[in-house]
Amino acid sequence: MSRMCYVLSTVERCKGVWELKQAHSLPVTWGLCGNRLAISSSLDSSSRPTLGGSMSICWARPIVSQMDNPMVCQFNSKIKSLVSMHAYEDALKVYGSMLREGLQPDNYTFPCILKAIVGLQDQVLGQKIHAQVVKLGLGVDIYTCNTLIVMYASFNGWTEQARQLFDEMPRRSTVSWTVMITGYSKVGEVHAARLIFDEANGKDVVLWGAMISCYVHNSCFKEALQLFRSMQESGTEPDEAVLVSVLVACAHLGALDLGRWIHGYVGRKGMKLSIRLGTALLDMYGKCGSLDASQRVFEDMPQRDVVCWNSMIMALAVHGDADGALKLFARMEEYVLRPDDITFVAVLTACSHGGLVDEGRRQFERMSRIYGIQHKTEHYTCMVDVLSRAGFVDEARKLLQSIPVCNTGEALAWRALLSASWHYRNVESAEFAAERLLQLEPHSGVYSLLSNIYAATGKFDESQKIKKLMKERGVQKTPGCSSIVLDGFVHEFVAGEKAHPEIEEIYTKWEDIKKELMVFGYKADVSSVTFDLEEEEKEYSVHHHSEKLAIAYAFMKLEPDIPIRVMKNLRVCRDCHNVIKLITRVFNRQIIVRDRSRFHHFSGGSCSCHDYW
Repeated sequence: MSRMCYVLSTVERCKGVWELKQAHSLPVTWGLCGNRLAISSSLDSSSRPTLGGSMSICWARPIVSQMDNPMVCQFNSKIKSLVSMHAYEDALKVYGSMLREGLQPDNYTFPCILKAIVGLQDQVLGQKIHAQVVKLGLGVDIYTCNTLIVMYASFNGWTEQARQLFDEMPRRSTVSWTVMITGYSKVGEVHAARLIFDEANGKDVVLWGAMISCYVHNSCFKEALQLFRSMQESGTEPDEAVLVSVLVACAHLGALDLGRWIHGYVGRKGMKLSIRLGTALLDMYGKCGSLDASQRVFEDMPQRDVVCWNSMIMALAVHGDADGALKLFARMEEYVLRPDDITFVAVLTACSHGGLVDEGRRQFERMSRIYGIQHKTEHYTCMVDVLSRAGFVDEARKLLQSIPVCNTGEALAWRALLSASWHYRNVESAEFAAERLLQLEPHSGVYSLLSNIYAATGKFDESQKIKKLMKERGVQKTPGCSSIVLDGFVHEFVAGEKAHPEIEEIYTKWEDIKKELMVFGYKADVSSVTFDLEEEEKEYSVHHHSEKLAIAYAFMKLEPDIPIRVMKNLRVCRDCHNVIKLITRVFNRQIIVRDRSRFHHFSGGSCSCHDYW
């Protein structure tokens, strides 16, 4: 074996900085310091995370100065090493040294330098480097241009500069189209991203994945699934990244059938159940109401990280299995896996939905005392929910007033208190919470909640004043919306729906269901109606809530033995909750409803929440 081959193989086997230093002594001893291949190998190895991180960077800095007649490739290797370790300012210093040596950067230099600029978010320097690229005639180099597009797209408000550069490129690669779509995705310009996608020729799995990810990133979940179908029709095989994006869309829409198909596809293709893919699968099953399947995926995963454990604990929590969530958390601690702040959000959520006030107080205290995790607004929000749901409204208010730093996230906690005040008809606490909320979010839905509380307690004049104020300030109430997925298509309904093509048949079906329920003693609970209406008008209002229409449509389309799964954007009202319980008893149907905060599994006339929601 030649000395050069021996040096290269030795460097490759190094597992630490000390071994790398010893390996570097070989080319020094054998007079190979000026050899481009030997030194480049040492520099590239110094960027490997396993070789000590910043420590290896400190060791690597003097290498360039040791070289005989240093060349561009050595500087490029050094810059690449520093950028890979996020030492962006050091990388720029090496670039400056390179210029002072009279060396001309090439198409390997600029992509690394531009990545450093992205890390530093230095727009002025970015423009200067772009000018140097053009001056050196590299404005036509496809790799450099792609990185320039990434740089401009990363700057807030600079998307047009990226698009101009993209349009001026003499030739483009798949990467060019992909980075432009990703740039538009970051700033929410979904339509522009789709236009770019449609123009692209020779779409590969990466390009399809970028557009699907763009839709998911911007909450266009239906569009993401539609594009995935088009991808399948094109004959393009999805990779893990695409499957993860589609699973996220399935989770949000409740598209369980497609999620199951993806799970089966993973098995048929023999794909490795990585932590990322496994977590996406269990999260999808959990958010689609199939908790058992979620637990099976979790147990089958060969490896798990904190994010995976967090997802499973949260799935148990929102399905109302507080005991299961807390047992899994204890098991996580037994594995000596350190929980993070998200873990305790899941644990406190379990305590909230389970009505475990004392356990909630204990875990809230443990997170800072045992693990040194600082309480964030999310934890205060959860604790307010734990306390106020159980009727400890005054204690919840005192806890809120003890939050050390006021910020936007604090509004979530005050909204939880306001919501509990609505549940317990506590006008004084509601007014207190509303006043604070209006300071934090002047245009929030606090007006609607406060109006509801006034109306529920018979103070219709005050309620109408709030509604008038909402109108004057342009505050819109969020309409209730429910959806079900049938044969891969999402059907959405709003209260008093009129746009659905089969709406007449849906109302007829609901009337048939209601007549059958009335035989078993059903009478509308109009306590959720917040207007000063006649009793008959109130009953008409609650009878046309979105979840009732969704269930009626499911009765029309699904066989009796198939569970009905409904997704709702708001909290389920009392009347709908009572109606669905009665439906499951009278018609022997299983119904699963996911509302704004949790799952309700209805079966045999009862609900998994035990009427505590």
